[in-house]
Amino acid sequence: MDPFAIKLIGFAAATCTTIAYAPQAIKVWKTRSARDISLGMFLIMVLGLALWLIYGLLSGDAPLVAANTVTMVLAGGILVMKLKYG
Repeated sequence: MDPFAIKLIGFAAATCTTIAYAPQAIKVWKTRSARDISLGMFLIMVLGLALWLIYGLLSGDAPLVAANTVTMVLAGGILVMKLKYG
């Protein structure tokens, strides 16, 4: 398969998995309620995203870097709101 097509697939997957966090972040922001959010899940998720970001940076994988940077901001924001609004 063409390397450019492979990168496009990577960016498409990254876009989908990143955008998936936006509705939750918006809902928590609007309602100021994070009671039903699992603190443990978001702690582990943010750690995993940070590790994927480091891996992407070290391997020079642009889709991984882009996706995990944005997803880490969204998931990290949800985590912060969970700690604040609990």
